[in-house]
Order: sequence, then structure tokens, then C-alpha cells
Amino acid sequence: MQLTDHDLQMLREAATSAALKAGRLISTYTTKDLTVKHKGTGDSLASDVVTEVDVMAQELILKMLKKVTKIYDLGTLGEESPDNHERFEKDYFWAIDPIDGTLPFINREHGYSTSIALVSKEGEPVIGVIFDPMSGNLYYAVKGQGAFFCGLPWKVEEQTNAPLAFMNGKSMLTYPLKDAILSEMEAVSQKLGYQGMTTHFQGGAALIACWVLEKAPACYFYLPKKIEGGGSIWDFAASACIFREAGAWISDIHGNPLDLNRADSTFMNHRGVIYATSEKLAREIIEVGKKLME
Repeated sequence: MQLTDHDLQMLREAATSAALKAGRLISTYTTKDLTVKHKGTGDSLASDVVTEVDVMAQELILKMLKKVTKIYDLGTLGEESPDNHERFEKDYFWAIDPIDGTLPFINREHGYSTSIALVSKEGEPVIGVIFDPMSGNLYYAVKGQGAFFCGLPWKVEEQTNAPLAFMNGKSMLTYPLKDAILSEMEAVSQKLGYQGMTTHFQGGAALIACWVLEKAPACYFYLPKKIEGGGSIWDFAASACIFREAGAWISDIHGNPLDLNRADSTFMNHRGVIYATSEKLAREIIEVGKKLME
């Protein structure tokens, strides 16, 4: 099945409505006591914790997408349910993260969002929708139809007379290679003529990616891990579509397309990720990755 531009717009509108409604639901729980559970998966607290709100939000999203999912015979992959392998059987599947950044949500910190993507069986993201309930910002993109920020067309604009913004999650604060990465990125900033470097270590992967686009010149990356854990398909699929349509760079740490329909796992740690606001910045990060992985 080949989706037309009209089909993609209809599906994007459905995904946007679902993300906005889920975001409103999530917002009603920001001042309530939460029941926090541990899934027993992942290699970090951020990837292991889950609340009842995560589950409720995913159920709401699936309910709102049920009609179009049936009409277009789509698969589903959600963080809060087992992988049903529909992503290998259907031509396209939804990749849903009801609360990307559950840890910031639990801690009442900015950095959580609702992320919904439509991905082809071949692993190409064709729709990406990310909603930030705290700010009310909505980011979305459709393959071949551009990226949008709060309803307005969005293209990345990078200037060299600004500092390089290096972003990541809080796990970077305790990452063994943190100091080496910071040293290398300061050198990259100087080489490319940026005005110093700033750091921001907070938030889930989806919203960090959106902030990178807002703060150009900026980047977010992490190196491959040998153990299962870290980000999964649903963490990166929506922002990958948005980045491509906004004219920014998205790849694994080696510069190859992200493996967004990995056969043996949903985790993306095996090849790492790079989000960068320009190709020249991404190429430097690839070299940094080579050096640090030696």
C-alpha cells in the first residue's frame, strides 16, 4: 500500500488530535500523586519507570487512532504494551510514546512530551508529531510536505555567531565519557567558528530533539551501548521525520539512517544517534564518535 499526500495529511491530523488530547490528559495529573512502577527493562531509571498516566495516555491515543488504523490497515507499536510484531507485517505502523520523558514528568520538570510517528515497514518515518504539554508547543512533519512549529512552516536556521548548544538527558551528568565528550565538543565549536558552547542536560529524547532545532547551532547525540537499554524506536521516529523535513541532520553515530524497524529489538542503542542542525556539525560528531569508540 502506498499512502498518498492526502492520506498522509489525514493521518497526521488524526495523530495530532490524539497527541493533543493525550497531552491534556497528562496535564491533569501534574499536581496529583502518582503511582510509579518499574518495568524491569532498560539500563537506566529513565527507561525503566512508568506511571498509570503513561498507560492511560497510550490507551487514549490508540482509541483515537483506531478508526484510521483500521481503514489504512496500520500496525501499532507502543511503549506501554508488548511488541506485537505488526511492524513487520503491515506496510506502515504507528510508533507511540505516550509520555516521552516519564522521569521529568514524575519530577515535575520540563522535558516530557507525547510523541506519535508513522513509520514504513522499511523503517522510514513518514509522519512525526510531538506535543509538549507544559509549553503547549506542537511540532509535526509529513514526508515531502515540510515541518511545522505551532502551525507555522519550520526550517532550521543555523548561525555561526552563536554558541553551540550541546543537549542531552540527565544521564549525561553521570556518563563515564562525559568529560571527554565535552572537551571534544568544545573543540568542535571552536573549529566551526561558533561562539563557545552551552550545555543543557534535561528532558526526554523527543523534546530534546525539538529543542535542538530551536537552539541552532545545536546537537544531541549518544554513543552505542553494548547492553540493551536507552532509547527505543518510539523515542526517535517522530523527531527523525521532523528533522528531515526541517532540513536538519538525523543519523546513527556512523552517519547512516536510523534503524527504525530493527528486527531483533526495539532498542536503538546498538548504533547510537546523532541529531544536528547542520551536516558540517554532524560530520564533526561522527569523527568525535570514532575517536571516543577506539
